[in-house]
Amino acid sequence: MNRLPHHSLLVLISATVTLVGCQEAPPYDPAEALPGGDASVNFSPFPSSELPVANLPASAKPEFYAGKALAHQPWIKAPTITDARDGLGPLYNARTCLACHTKGGRGHVPDSGDTPLLSAFLRLSIPGNHPHHGALPEPTYGEQLQSQSVALAHQLRHSGAELPMSVAPEGYVHVHWQNDIFTYPDGQQRQLRRPRIEIRNLGYGPLHPDTLMSLRIAPSIHGAGLIELIDQADIDALADPEDLDGDGISGRVNQVWDYRRQAVAPGRFGLKANRASLEITVAGAFAGDVGITNPLFPQQPCSPAQPSCQEQPDGNDANGVELSEELLQMVVDFNRNLGVPKRRSPENTQVMAGRELFYQTGCQRCHQPDFTTLASEQQPHLGGQRIWPYSDFLLHDMGPELADGRPDYQASGREWRTAPLWGIGLSKHISGSQNFLHDGRARSVEEAILWHGGEAAASRQAFTELSTPQRQQLLMFVNSL
Repeated sequence: MNRLPHHSLLVLISATVTLVGCQEAPPYDPAEALPGGDASVNFSPFPSSELPVANLPASAKPEFYAGKALAHQPWIKAPTITDARDGLGPLYNARTCLACHTKGGRGHVPDSGDTPLLSAFLRLSIPGNHPHHGALPEPTYGEQLQSQSVALAHQLRHSGAELPMSVAPEGYVHVHWQNDIFTYPDGQQRQLRRPRIEIRNLGYGPLHPDTLMSLRIAPSIHGAGLIELIDQADIDALADPEDLDGDGISGRVNQVWDYRRQAVAPGRFGLKANRASLEITVAGAFAGDVGITNPLFPQQPCSPAQPSCQEQPDGNDANGVELSEELLQMVVDFNRNLGVPKRRSPENTQVMAGRELFYQTGCQRCHQPDFTTLASEQQPHLGGQRIWPYSDFLLHDMGPELADGRPDYQASGREWRTAPLWGIGLSKHISGSQNFLHDGRARSVEEAILWHGGEAAASRQAFTELSTPQRQQLLMFVNSL
């Protein structure tokens, strides 16, 4: 049995905290109602994060829908006469790109330890750094535990005999929840939960004794093309690694490996800002989650300790990959052009009061409200848009309670990229998921705030000291984004 580190019971420090850098909210700008600028979409009456941006040119729509179909396409085991979609695995977590991102939204973490993970997975590594992978992969199981294979073993219920198999799944991840009680200064209480990980039926022997594990839930994927067009200089300007202004916030840019350019580059995508581009994010998911090789990740997810995996037939084309450059770009462009939802009731009096409190408690110091995207020859409709993602896309120390202890490139085991907030209030309507933070422990925006620590501890403290009506106003604002 393997477990994530267990921290002590969460304790509220009731001392008053003076916030440095908090401010009055700027005057409301009607542009805030359109977080994606002209690319913003109306998500009703059928909530989905798979809608094209509102200003997608008609000429680009056929490729968008072709990319959407490919993202939904179930891959199958090779070899087969259907060579356009064979090559699944041999080890994998899902058969399609969007099996984890339900309707383009968040994944789910089971509430019961009896159910194995389906739309989340477990990152693995051992201490040390790798120039290309960031973290050192676990020697036997690699960078993540794959719970499915092209030849699953089935246990016969009555005889107990095991059917033959050619390649075993790596193991099954079960999450057991341990509850904490958080007490507000006014005496109100909230139940919080933290995960304890159990791995059953490891298929290739024990894990390395120093294995680091991190539970990860699939995030929403809308707005990625707009994020891609934010000027890196604008993100760099927000970084303050030495906290020279003394406000307690020291955001950092992660430096990662760019698999396309074969060079070090700033990270922007991924929960630890460990991907340099949207293209690398999509290609990495094809390889790691579905076991589909592609021009950026041409190797199967098999380690030297898994010869049965290495011996499986592949679905490679003449270029030695299972997903061609053309099809990869089709799926990347589909991701680029996923629309951002319009705000809901942004000028409601309660929402506006919450907006003021969002600034007064200092949330905007990491959840940077807006940027303007760069002009783009490839995606001109996404360029020049004033957008409102509410993220600085920097790494921040979130304290010991949220630490996974697993470094990734320059990100420490306590650091996470600021999560964009746009569309967060629609999560349940889109995918049915109310799982927030990197491991899905938070079941509401309120719980997510209460888990904030480290650089965000002062803002969390300020939130807890608000009156109950004020806390509800702030939550209404965040859920309207």
